[in-house]
Amino acid sequence: MKFLPSKILILAFLFGTTAYAGPNGPPPPGVPPPGLPIDGGVWLLATAAIIFAIFKIYKLQFNKKTPI
Repeated sequence: MKFLPSKILILAFLFGTTAYAGPNGPPPPGVPPPGLPIDGGVWLLATAAIIFAIFKIYKLQFNKKTPI
């Protein structure tokens, strides 16, 4: 079965415009409006990064092989 360009255009017009042309409704509840700061948990992330770095350094120091 050959796909003709006219059939592809008709299908794109029928399904593309009806599926995506609906009006935008209000945002769902609980979603913050855009423009709010995102730095609420930065201190927690920084603390976790420091603890992880200390753990990795501590682990690497004990896993070093001693020369014979």
